Amino acid sequence: MDPNSIVYETPLSKIVERFKLEVICCGDAIPDIQISNMDVNRPALPITGFFDYFEAQRIQIFGKVEYTYFSQLDDKKKVKAMDMLFSKKIPALIITRDLEVFPQILEAAQRYHIPVLRTFESTSRFMSALISFLNVELGPRVTRHGVLVEVYGEGVLILGESGVGKSETAIELVKRGHRLVADDAVDIKKVSAISLVGTAPEIIRHFIELRGIGIIDVKKIFGMGAVKDSEKIDLIINIEQWNQNKKYDRLGLNTEYTEIMGIKVPSITIPVKPGRNLAVIVEVAAMNNRQKRMGYNAAEELNERITKSMENAAGNHQ
Repeated sequence: MDPNSIVYETPLSKIVERFKLEVICCGDAIPDIQISNMDVNRPALPITGFFDYFEAQRIQIFGKVEYTYFSQLDDKKKVKAMDMLFSKKIPALIITRDLEVFPQILEAAQRYHIPVLRTFESTSRFMSALISFLNVELGPRVTRHGVLVEVYGEGVLILGESGVGKSETAIELVKRGHRLVADDAVDIKKVSAISLVGTAPEIIRHFIELRGIGIIDVKKIFGMGAVKDSEKIDLIINIEQWNQNKKYDRLGLNTEYTEIMGIKVPSITIPVKPGRNLAVIVEVAAMNNRQKRMGYNAAEELNERITKSMENAAGNHQ
């Protein structure tokens, strides 16, 4: 099934708790309301009576612009505007900047039993934070068998066959000061057109399986600083058993990608054989990937040096 076609939901109560919203009206309706639209709306035009292209599933944000315009209406127009807005069965109305709640808003909210909430945050700042939160909560997602770690600020997704050494590599990385996000199963969410974020399923969060030892709690053994709940995915490392008949990239001139939900993530393949320190290799791969994002490619730099050296040598022979 296409993950982009699945509709995900998050409870309104989670938004209220996350942003510490003040409940002004109809708080008893909050537990039953699910939010499925990651976009929000400022009802400036609907207040004037224009409802073309209005999406009632969106949370409505009432800011200073709406407040100023609404305050200039006479009481009859205020009643009509709010009745039209709340009759669309919006999930909630959130008032920003700790602005006054007009009685016409409360009356309409009570009539249609729709929550009215309030925050002291500015409208732009609150909308930005709320949209980011909804993108994470409602974004399409898939689950991959692998390990996700944060290494030098880079989110590294380690993939490979069962038993190839992914969990052992993760533990070694944790011992070296890096952080575990997920082991065995990684829930990957598409939070924007260019970003993927990985988390662990709640039931196995912060646990890791080591063959011969069993299940260990990384947070309890290594401390809170050794784990993280979520991390963006910047690099994918595929670990496989060494195949002497296969040609592996030795220069890194060509960047390979792995596509997940339409987003291409830089990826490399690391062959495993006795004597290779995978943790160190992952560390170097993470730092190298970061350098590439910042515009420096060591392979290209070496290639340019070799090319210039050959050109100079050819010039000296002429």
